[in-house]
This record gives sequence, C-alpha cells and structure tokens, in this order.
Amino acid sequence: MQTRHMSKHMLIVSDNRQHVLWDQRHVSPFRPSRVTTFANGREALEYLQNEAVDVILCDALLADMDGVEFIIRIRRTFPNRSLPVVMVTSENRRNKVLDAISAGCSGYILRPYSNTTFERHLQIAFEMESFGEVDRLQAEEAKDMVAMSEFDDAIEAFEEIVFEEDEAQRYFDMGCTYLVECRYGRAIIAFNRAIKINRLFAEAYKGLADAWKGKGELAKYKEHLQTAMDIHARFDRFEETKKLFVEALKCDSDSPNPFNTLGVSLRRQGDYPGAFHAYQKALELTPSDENVYYNMAKAYYLAGMKREAAEAAASACRLNPGFSEGGKLYATITGRRWEAPDATAPAERREKSVLRDD
Repeated sequence: MQTRHMSKHMLIVSDNRQHVLWDQRHVSPFRPSRVTTFANGREALEYLQNEAVDVILCDALLADMDGVEFIIRIRRTFPNRSLPVVMVTSENRRNKVLDAISAGCSGYILRPYSNTTFERHLQIAFEMESFGEVDRLQAEEAKDMVAMSEFDDAIEAFEEIVFEEDEAQRYFDMGCTYLVECRYGRAIIAFNRAIKINRLFAEAYKGLADAWKGKGELAKYKEHLQTAMDIHARFDRFEETKKLFVEALKCDSDSPNPFNTLGVSLRRQGDYPGAFHAYQKALELTPSDENVYYNMAKAYYLAGMKREAAEAAASACRLNPGFSEGGKLYATITGRRWEAPDATAPAERREKSVLRDD
C-alpha cells in the first residue's frame, strides 16, 4: 500500500514497551513530524490539554486504565476536537470490538498486525481528521447504532480486519483438529493458510512445528518452533517464549535463546534500551550464558555506557575463562587485559551455544 507522507503529530499510549517500539517502527512510513508516547492514560490526557495531536494509537491496557476507558475520557474531555483514536489490541471478541466502537474509536487493529493492515487503518484515521461535518456525522452513526442495539450495522465499519483475523483463527483451529487426528499433511496446509493471513501468528507457527514433527521432519520442526519463539519474544511474551524454549532444548541443547537473538537485532537497529531489555529477559532464560553477557557488553559499549559494558564483559569472562572473544572485548572497553580470578571455575558448566554478535 502506498502511504501518504504528511506532517502529523502522533500519540502512542501503551503500558507495554515492546508494543510501543513495534508501533513506532510501523508509523515511520508516514513520516510523522513527531511521535509522543505515554504509558499512563492520565498523563496522556494532560498532554492533550496543551498539545495538538492528529492521531492517537491506544493499546488495550494502559498503566492506570484500560484503552476503552481512555477513549471515553478523551471524548468526554475534548468533545469539540477532532481526535481520531485507533485501538490496537489482541482482543477480537465481538463485545470488546463493540465497546471500542461505542467509546468512539476510529479504527480497530488486532495485534500482531501485518504492515498492510496497519497502514490501511492508520491511513483511514489520518483522513478522518479532514472530514467535513457531514462525514463526521456519518462517522458517529456507528456509536448511535450501538446505543440502539443495532450491533450488526455498527460493527460493519470494522469487520474487515476482524474478518481477516477470524479467518486466520479458523484455519488455525482447523489445523489443530487435524493435528489431534494425526492428519499432519492437512494440518500443515491449514496452519500455512493461517500464517499467510497473519505472518505474526506465533501459535500457528507452533502448530506447524508440531505437524512437521509428526511427519518426522525435525529440521522443519525446529525451524518453525524457533519462529514461534522469536515472535513471542518480539512482543515481550516471556512465559510463552520460555515454554517453547524449554521444549526446543529437549530437542536441541544448542537452540538459540530467542531474547538474545532479539537483543542482537535491536542493537543493530540502534535501539539500545530495547536491546538491554531483551538481554535481561535472555538472562532469565539462560542466566549462566556468557554469550548473552558478551552481547550485552557490546550494546552497552556502543551506547557509551563503559562501566556497565565492563561489568557485563567481566561476567562473560568469569562464566567462561577460556572465552577469548569476551577477553578481547573486555580489553577494548577497559584498556587492560582480563585476568581470571583465583577461584577455580566449576569443573562442569552447562554450555549453551547461542547467538553471539561477533
């Protein structure tokens, strides 16, 4: 989809830092003049008192309230201002969509979303700002229909995205049924169809992995399981990532830590805070992994945080005294050679071969 380049001030309100980073990345094709973020709905409302904002992206959960309440407060506080608010959420239940419409949202995007879906709904939100009075009245009709219990008509304006995600869910459910029946070929087809609709459908990748495992294709099983882990990690879903990582280790003890992989990717993009957060999560999965500390040290060093970089590099070297690359990085950071402590390292240490950002 061809996006329109326009000077706009955008507001992103979410209590989930990874969602904020993801949304910021996807608004860049619109070249907004400014992107302001808040985790707290009350602070965002105070900001709107004195600042002109063109479009607001609102997550389902904020630090102090839910997204629907935030939209209601916007409409109540600024009844005469044109403030398109797009709800961005993983909740696709019918009553939740209706709640958002009734509150006055201008669009409804389901996470995790595709580029095309995001651009289409954001473009509509941008265009709503220039609506004339007649168009604004038409935009209000959905809320009126909800009030009159005309739910089918009210939801029509938003049903395209919900329909797409429901189709992905339908194919996913179909794949799960085939999987239980051990009809692995059909399961693979169904899961692939779900993924074609939604490239970020982590659960569908997991189903695909299980189907390939059922067919005895362990390489494809590991490939798709890793993709599922990477998507969960990208959206900061720690428990889901941990569960899949434990499963992956049973098949391959050298399975890369998905949060470490994410940290390397974010570091290369220049997103150092995001990389630090990912590495901290990586250490929760593999706390004795010198590679994570090595990558963390490199990110700290490139961010100009030499003290933290030296500490992380030292941790990598302590965990693995024979880790030559860690020693070289420590010397680069501190200007002196790494010297192992006198205490003998444990005779047996579980090695993990995970991604190292050389």
